[in-house]
Amino acid sequence: MKQVIVITGASSGFGALTARALAQAGHTVYASMRDTQGRNAPQVEEAARYAEVHQVDLRTVELDVASSESVDAGIAKVIKEAGRLDVIIHNAGHMSFGPAEAFTPEQFAQLYDINVLSTQRVNRAALPYLRHQGSGLVLWVSSSSARGGTPPYLAPYFAAKAAMDSLAVSYAAELSRWGIDTTIVVPGAFTKGTNHFVHSGTPVDSARAAEYHTGPYAGVPEQSLKGLASLEPEDADVTDVARAIVEVVEMPLGRRPFRRHIDPSADGAEIVNGMADRVRAEMLRRIGLEDLLHTRVPSAATQPAVSQECNQ
Repeated sequence: MKQVIVITGASSGFGALTARALAQAGHTVYASMRDTQGRNAPQVEEAARYAEVHQVDLRTVELDVASSESVDAGIAKVIKEAGRLDVIIHNAGHMSFGPAEAFTPEQFAQLYDINVLSTQRVNRAALPYLRHQGSGLVLWVSSSSARGGTPPYLAPYFAAKAAMDSLAVSYAAELSRWGIDTTIVVPGAFTKGTNHFVHSGTPVDSARAAEYHTGPYAGVPEQSLKGLASLEPEDADVTDVARAIVEVVEMPLGRRPFRRHIDPSADGAEIVNGMADRVRAEMLRRIGLEDLLHTRVPSAATQPAVSQECNQ
């Protein structure tokens, strides 16, 4: 069934790839991004060109995830234009690279805002509509770094992604009775095919960072990045993430997986998440809220409610 989808941070990377893949699959897709008339104007033009060439319903919408006013206006515009909203994809995020000590608290706060608080702004704008509708999907693009192997010098990003993942887990239980599915997509460390590493932020305190480039930690930054790249198979394809998201979106309500890992480097996140999700499920059972593990499908639907549990 054709669905109306909003994906945040869709100017490049996973967001742009996913927006195009979903549009190709026949959905109405709003690729949201900030500054559509400025720095991202070329991306807006490219999306329009792609839609025309491929005859798909790919649109763009101004939506700065760092601004509640912009988020509210963007979601309202989508609903006014399309008449409904079915799927929210939390994809917006930013990476940083450098020794943790050299980042200022303000930089940590900024990374947390972009990767975590942005999802809360979007949820507060979109969820009232989805709850009233009685169906929908909130899909979170997490990261294997939240629970998998954690190489050094990526602390602010790892911490923010872990927080976002935890927020997604809590939201899942609070939305299931409203008929809203939750899926957490967990990509691994794709070092090629996106601009995450190329455009990653660096510490403001360059003098403090320089102390880590000599002495006992000399060479660690280079080895960290080199090691990550060496774990990635030659045939690793970043578009696998977009394809996985399309598959999840097109599953019936109540039948979507709680998690979906796409990690060619196999850094261990799937193992740790599997255990954590089982512990979560057992806790809900013990306190008498086992039904929150299942999405309540509207009675008019033909499909019965099916557990979203992952390896539980």
